[in-house]
Amino acid sequence: MDLSELERDNTGRCRLNSPVPAVCRKEPCVLGVDEAGRGPVLGPMVYAICYCPLSRLVDLEALKVADSKTLSESERDRLFAKMEEDGDFVGWALDILSPNLISTSMLGRVKYNLNSMSHDTAAGLVQYALDQGVKVAQVFVDTVGLPETYQNRLQQRFPDIEVTVKAKADALYPVVSAASICAKVARDQAVKNWKFVEKLQDLDINYGSGYPNDPKTKAWLRKHVDPIFGFPQFVRFSWRTAQSILEKEAEVVKCSGDWKSKVMVSAWSCSGPSCHCLEFKAFHDLTAVPMLCSRLAD
Repeated sequence: MDLSELERDNTGRCRLNSPVPAVCRKEPCVLGVDEAGRGPVLGPMVYAICYCPLSRLVDLEALKVADSKTLSESERDRLFAKMEEDGDFVGWALDILSPNLISTSMLGRVKYNLNSMSHDTAAGLVQYALDQGVKVAQVFVDTVGLPETYQNRLQQRFPDIEVTVKAKADALYPVVSAASICAKVARDQAVKNWKFVEKLQDLDINYGSGYPNDPKTKAWLRKHVDPIFGFPQFVRFSWRTAQSILEKEAEVVKCSGDWKSKVMVSAWSCSGPSCHCLEFKAFHDLTAVPMLCSRLAD
């Protein structure tokens, strides 16, 4: 999978897609939606859609796609390569949300929680397929939150499409299984080849699983937290695990008057690695600063 566009800029979001098979613009299609990386404290969350004509669903099933969590990495890679070979009737698209985007959205002045982010991303990918001319007739989605509420929301947005939202849909519907494989292959590759915009000394690439309860992941977080500026952008600093480590390891920053106001404004408007806000020339993600300042007494 070519993730060169993500590797050029992994600070926001990145949408990637296969060519749309000609048959998918002519015949009614079934489309599956799933994600990978919703829970980890490290790395991006990847949403994926996979679609094919209803008349060719049996051919997709013949690939023996399955829930990506039940497959080894080599099996996922093999199945994704097979779907690419079958590009005359199978299409896919991804929306890759960076850790930085996730955390700044969740901790912004106007809160944007992970469920809402997930719902909107899934709906956006369905709309993207429609905009590309795919004749979507049926949509199957692995649920986030209550399936009935989620299904009603999608059905209202897409009244001409038959929408089904189920728990464990990636194990029930092959087209969702295929989407889960696309998402997992992309996330695994993104994490493995992550380009750090920060200049980190003695970078350890042994992250563990990336999940908050993994001892290796916790050790990596403790090793790579800066006492003043927090974590690199690879970390979802809005996760409780990251916040707890920051509270224990970070230095107390005392701000007052106009200086505090300027730090807050500059932090939220920092443009990334080229930012020189307040002479913090070596620092690439000022989003940690308001977290520290928020702990200070007036």
